[in-house]
Amino acid sequence: MKEITEILLEFGALSLVAFGGAGTVLPELHRIAVETHHWMSDATFSYLVAISQAIPGPNVIIVTLIGWHTAGLAGALAATVAMCAPSSLLIFILMHFWEKIRGTRWRLTIQTGIVPLAVGLVLASGFIVTRGADKSLGAFAITAATVLIVLYGKLNPLWLIGIGAIFGLAGLV
Repeated sequence: MKEITEILLEFGALSLVAFGGAGTVLPELHRIAVETHHWMSDATFSYLVAISQAIPGPNVIIVTLIGWHTAGLAGALAATVAMCAPSSLLIFILMHFWEKIRGTRWRLTIQTGIVPLAVGLVLASGFIVTRGADKSLGAFAITAATVLIVLYGKLNPLWLIGIGAIFGLAGLV
C-alpha cells in the first residue's frame, strides 16, 4: 500500500510537467524509481524503457511498467491513472482559456518557451537511458551520433536502430 500511495503522489505531480508526454520526464521517473525509492536498478529501468518503446501505443506505457514492476497490477493501474488524470483534467479546464487567447502575445510566448523545454527533456531522457543501459564511451558516442543525425540529417531513425543493433551484436558496445 505504501508503494501505491508513493506512485500516486509522485506520478500525479509529475504528470503536470510532462510536456510532450511521459518520455520527456524519463530523468525524473528514473530519479523517483531508482534513486529515491529504490524500486529498481538502473538496468531494470532501461529495460522497461526499451520495452515501452517497442510496444505500439503511447509512450505513457513506461509508467505502467514501472508501476507493475513496483506493485503489480494495482501499481500499474495507479501509475497510469496518476500520470494521465491530473494533466488531462488540467488541459480540459484550461482549453477554454487557451482558445480565448489565440493570436495573443501571451500564447505565442508560452508556445515558444515550451518547445526548447520539451527538446531538452527528451535529450535528458536519452542521456538517462543510455547511462542506465551501458556506461561505455561507445554507447554515449552512438547516442550522440544518433542525435546529430536525427537533428541534421534525413536518415530514417529505424536505420540508426539497426546500426546500433549491429554494433551491439558485434560486441563493439
